[in-house]
This record gives sequence, structure tokens and C-alpha cells, in this order.
Amino acid sequence: MDGVTDWITDVTVSLFTQSLFTVKSGHFCYHLIHDSGKSQKKMECQKPDVKPVLYSFFRSSSCWRVRIALDFKEIDYEYKTCEWFYEEGQKRAEYLKLNPMGEVPTLIIDGNTLTQSLPIIEYLEETRPDKPLLPKDPVLRAKARALTEIINSGIQPLQNIRVEKKSGDSTWAKFWIEKGFTGLERALQETAGRFSMGDSISLPDVYLVPQVYRAKRVNVDMSKFPLISRIDSALSEVDAFKSAHALRQPDCPMKERLSS
Repeated sequence: MDGVTDWITDVTVSLFTQSLFTVKSGHFCYHLIHDSGKSQKKMECQKPDVKPVLYSFFRSSSCWRVRIALDFKEIDYEYKTCEWFYEEGQKRAEYLKLNPMGEVPTLIIDGNTLTQSLPIIEYLEETRPDKPLLPKDPVLRAKARALTEIINSGIQPLQNIRVEKKSGDSTWAKFWIEKGFTGLERALQETAGRFSMGDSISLPDVYLVPQVYRAKRVNVDMSKFPLISRIDSALSEVDAFKSAHALRQPDCPMKERLSS
């Protein structure tokens, strides 16, 4: 491998098409592209000991989800605060080079810049599968994804602060969260144990906790949703969910921070 052979351990080769191979090792990841009998190599990944960098805003539910996944999978990372997230200026202009939408989160990992919480978490799931967030059974995986999408697509975009401000209606977020939670509560009755999918932590749990926090901030009556509330309470005792909490982040104002 032109001088990098000594680095390679446990090499695996995956055939995606007749002409595209990916070779992964303990240190590097190559794409080998066969073109008219000629092989080309492109180094895709950094050394894995480079610490990932998360661009985050403490109260953003999307960032919160990624923090939970990173902590649950025990991935050490550098936290870069985006306290200027809602402002215009040079920092935001520079950030657009990383994230074309100017949104958070952005995760730099394995030499790649990833955006949007769900693709980021799916990448972590596929590349760091030791502590899975999705069941092995394909039907259960589909149900876990469906619960996740109730929040990710059916609730969060409608109650987003930017949308709420544009609506000019102070009850906007509360209305859409209650509507979404009504459906989520019904769906969870078919799948829940201690957590959303039986007794194992899974992807919908990662999405549920930040959404419950937002619900409480807009005065949703959570007594209407006992199952959601019970799962949220159980998750609040899990270390990864504790450490990822919005009010434990370095950019959370001191007066709002949780003491423990």
C-alpha cells in the first residue's frame, strides 16, 4: 500500500459496485477506484485518535441529541460553543463554510464534516456499533425509526423557535407539541418497556428527552402524557443523558446551570 502497509490491521474490503472498493484499517480508510485497469487511492479518514469536534449550542434540541449519542457511545469529543448562533457577524459567516445552512450541530469526525442530527447519529451508529441505538431486528428497527421521526419530522420543525417567532403566536409551539405528543403517547403503548423500545436505550429515547424539555418550557401539561413522562424520568437517571443535558453544557449561563 505504498508505505502505509505497516499501519494496516484487520483490513476489510467491501464491494459497493463492480468498480468501487473501500478498504478500512485501524488507522486509515481508502477508496480504491478501478478505472480502465488503473487503481487510484484516496485517503478518506484521519487517524482515529483525532478527537471529534462538535459545534453546539446548549439549548438546541438537535445538538442535545448528538451529545447524548456521543456520550452514550463513550466517544470523547471537543465542544465548540456557538453562543453567537442567533446573531449575524463574522463568526457566523465563517461557520457557513462548515454548515451551509448556518445551523447546529456540526460534527467533525474521521476527517469528515457532518451536519443534521439524524445523519450524524446514524454515522456514529454505523461506524461505532459497539453500543447500538437501533435494534437488530429489522421490524423493531423500523418501529424505532418511526418513533424517532414522530419527533424529528412531526413535532420539532413545527415548534422550532424560528417558526414560532415567525408565526407571532405565543401558543404555537405548545399546540404542535401537544398534538405530536398525543400521537407519540399512543405509538409508545405498543413498544415501550422501561424506555421507548422495551428495556434498552434506543434512538427514539435520544430524541424524546430534548423534546420533553422544550415541552415543559412552553408549559405543556405533561400529566396528559404519562408514558412519555415515565420514560423521560427513567432516562434522566442514565449517565449519558445526565452529562448531555442542556443545563450542564459549558455555554449554559451559570445562573441556569444544574448543580449536579
